[in-house]
Amino acid sequence: MTRALALAPLLLLSACMLGPDYHPAATPVAANGSFVAATPAIASDAATPDAWWRLYADPVLDDLIGQAFAANSDLRVATANLRRARALLSESRSARLPATTVSASAGEARQTVATPAGPVPFESEFYRAGFDASYEIDLYGRVGRGIQAARADAEAQAAARNTVAISVAAETARAYADACSAARQLAVAERSLKLQSDSFDLTERRVAAGRDSPLDAARARAQLESTRASLPGFASARQSALFRLAVLTGKPPSEIDPRAAACTAPPQLSQPIPVGDGTALLRRRPDIREADRRLAAATARIGVATADLFPRITLGAAASAQGTTPGAAFSNQGFGFSLGPAISWSFPNITVARARIAQAKASTEAALATFDGTVLGALRDTETALSDYAATLDRNRALTAARDQSAEAARIVRLRYAAGAENFLAVLDAERTLATADAQLAQGEATLTTNQIAVFKALGGGWEALPATAK
Repeated sequence: MTRALALAPLLLLSACMLGPDYHPAATPVAANGSFVAATPAIASDAATPDAWWRLYADPVLDDLIGQAFAANSDLRVATANLRRARALLSESRSARLPATTVSASAGEARQTVATPAGPVPFESEFYRAGFDASYEIDLYGRVGRGIQAARADAEAQAAARNTVAISVAAETARAYADACSAARQLAVAERSLKLQSDSFDLTERRVAAGRDSPLDAARARAQLESTRASLPGFASARQSALFRLAVLTGKPPSEIDPRAAACTAPPQLSQPIPVGDGTALLRRRPDIREADRRLAAATARIGVATADLFPRITLGAAASAQGTTPGAAFSNQGFGFSLGPAISWSFPNITVARARIAQAKASTEAALATFDGTVLGALRDTETALSDYAATLDRNRALTAARDQSAEAARIVRLRYAAGAENFLAVLDAERTLATADAQLAQGEATLTTNQIAVFKALGGGWEALPATAK
């Protein structure tokens, strides 16, 4: 009892921890307000929904992202890494418990014993059982800080998995939109081809009747073939997007989703994008959370390194039983035990310990710089995405007006040409302008959807919608 009381102060001191405690890093004050590029025409202050893709009201898109969350290979890798990090945390926590070892052996020995009568063979059995236990008294917080670091590492890995989920959702939506956009552009090109084909047929008839020259027919044929040449590119882009979509949802490229293959127009929003504010962004983006947790882990490891400047005190206990028979082994004569503390200290040479402290401090400084850079990068990504989206909206409004005017001009020129008031060169020019305007507007619609998805990705939403089994 006296010995146990003498050890009690050591156990009480185990609550002491060396090294700095972690405090969240400061973020720019300006980051807490509204976004500069979030004008009322394109964005609202409403909170970004967890499953942002549902704003498109497209059941096919909803289902495809659900498939990607369930089967995407990158997300499966990230989830496995998270399980590994949590297992490492469990291993670190085990340092709070005594380390125990149980052993047992039984054997038979034969040897020759010298006697006055000469060597005599001697055989005997021997039994042994043992139990050893040790417990490190965490006087300086080495174990505690190690657990803190492991916990922060696991939380950082969870945030990294969420970052992958954001990319998976955004890339799945983008692949689906690209497939739809390519189909839309292909349809526009085919419609232009039909119009130009009709003009070419009319020109051939007029040439046969002597009303136009063969030069007009050659020009019409050249424009027709130029438009025809654009079709394979759009068809190829559509197939490429469908292949990407299949792989993102965990399927081989040959297993194209028929619903995505049937899509003929990219999904579009019918409302301003809900973006919230900078405070919500910093709280929601998992890459910022990951950087924060990496900083916490690095800070805790300063304490781990600092504790190595001081001795480690371990309480050890051992019990053994041995004898030539099982009964003898567990008798009073065969039983033995030991109990007492052990001290291990790398002193006076503490150069290695101080070097490790310097390394840990440098790692913490790097983690802080990474955190600051991640915060600034998140703000930059969001402002840039919003600015690009606003510019695309303005451009598409102008392209829509240009297409409408080009269609009207082409209609008037065809009527004048039929009446003999315009030459065929004017018809070709008008049709070329209309085809270009149609193609630019189709491309603009594709870019608009892509930029919308980029805004949602920059806002950091989507990982909250992961199924519970993936978390």
